[in-house]
Amino acid sequence: MAQKYAVGIDIGGTTTKFGTVDNNGHILEQDRIPSNEHEVVEDFIDDLHSKLMPMIERAGGVKNFVGIGMGAPNGNLYTGTIEYAPNLKWKGIIPIASLMQKKFGLDTKLTNDANAAAMGEMMYGACKNMKHFITITLGTGVGSGIVIDGKIVVGHDGFAGELGHTIIRPGGRMHKSTGMRGSLEAYASATGVRETAIEMLTMHPEEPSLLRNYTINELTSETVYECAMQGDNIANDIFEFTGQILGESLANFIMFSSPAAIVLFGGLTKAGNLLLNPTRKHMEENLLPIFKNKVELIFSQLKESDAAILGASALVWEME
Repeated sequence: MAQKYAVGIDIGGTTTKFGTVDNNGHILEQDRIPSNEHEVVEDFIDDLHSKLMPMIERAGGVKNFVGIGMGAPNGNLYTGTIEYAPNLKWKGIIPIASLMQKKFGLDTKLTNDANAAAMGEMMYGACKNMKHFITITLGTGVGSGIVIDGKIVVGHDGFAGELGHTIIRPGGRMHKSTGMRGSLEAYASATGVRETAIEMLTMHPEEPSLLRNYTINELTSETVYECAMQGDNIANDIFEFTGQILGESLANFIMFSSPAAIVLFGGLTKAGNLLLNPTRKHMEENLLPIFKNKVELIFSQLKESDAAILGASALVWEME
């Protein structure tokens, strides 16, 4: 019997990563395209098709593939639709699974992007033998996947587990895409780090900082990290503040579901201990005694792109 393959696709707020995967979790090839360069989803799918079909052909063609698994913001497992995703250009309800199925001629299954990453972590990563854990993606936004009793929590409508949009500073910073104030995503995402940098530089106009060498447009979470590594006080304060917000939020999540571990991944985790240490400190400080020092806080063992691609492809093997 010929080897069977799957396609795994992760639609992020900035970048869409995709790859061909065998049933042992080996990624044969992978590539990426921008997520937000197309005003209509059909043009995005055309672009994706032009890059992905040659990869499918090199693995023997469509006949060798079981299907396509996709992770996307506000992806609904039950309906195959992306619904009102705040970080994507395509507004409203987008029937992306059926559009992909029609374009590629392959069965397509969709879930929330962070849930897909959690599946990748459970099947191939740090949580292989765990039945209770939470994954938090720290990228353009803040995504999450909650696993209880070995199952992804999706709720009655497919949208459970949106921890990034929980309100952790009532009346706080405006989230530009949702209009909500004080959500975790407004602070602990790469976008949130940039906003914190702008706020701190404005609040302390007399304090010297390497960050002042950049224009507002040049300020990113990466430039904040680079300045922090050079000992810049404001840059270090930015990560301390971000870790405080994230740690307090994780304490709430722990007291809700008592996971064995919380796995952090996404671009912001490149900051390493600059982020991890204050996060762990504030997490533990805000836990009841029965929860203290019980939960591992770790970075993903999978490459950032691999976790989501593998997790999305795992949806396909479930269809078998």
